[in-house]
Amino acid sequence: MTVRPIRTFDDPVLRRVSAPVQDFDRELRRLVKSLTATMGAGAGRAGLAAPQIGEPLRVLVYSYDGKSGHLVNPRLELSQRRITADEACLSAPGVWWPLDRSYMVTARGRDMFGKPVTVRALGVLARVLQHEVDHLDGVLFSDHLEESERERFLAAALPG
Repeated sequence: MTVRPIRTFDDPVLRRVSAPVQDFDRELRRLVKSLTATMGAGAGRAGLAAPQIGEPLRVLVYSYDGKSGHLVNPRLELSQRRITADEACLSAPGVWWPLDRSYMVTARGRDMFGKPVTVRALGVLARVLQHEVDHLDGVLFSDHLEESERERFLAAALPG
């Protein structure tokens, strides 16, 4: 399947709330395969959301520590326990920033055929799922930072 270019932090598509998937058809399966190929095309890539390749649909893929898959129309249940750790985004290559996230999540959604899927994750994979669902909601991880930190992050993340 086709590896697609990843949109950078300044692309307006990353600020739009993605539309729920209505049709579990061949086009959706192509999108999941493109997302998977694009995520797998670089070392250290653990997740990718459809808006990051210019598709404003509620679809994400993930792969970390032997767990991989995809979620269509995901919803997250977050634990109260939180942890701060460095986080990066494929749309801001090379920039890592400490961010507070829930330590555990339960993600519920569908697979590309419409079958229900539940993923329980903790640690890094929980962080990945939260990060990718943020993309589906038009939220960039810099939005979680204090204003002064956000300014420093954007200076490092945006070209020019």
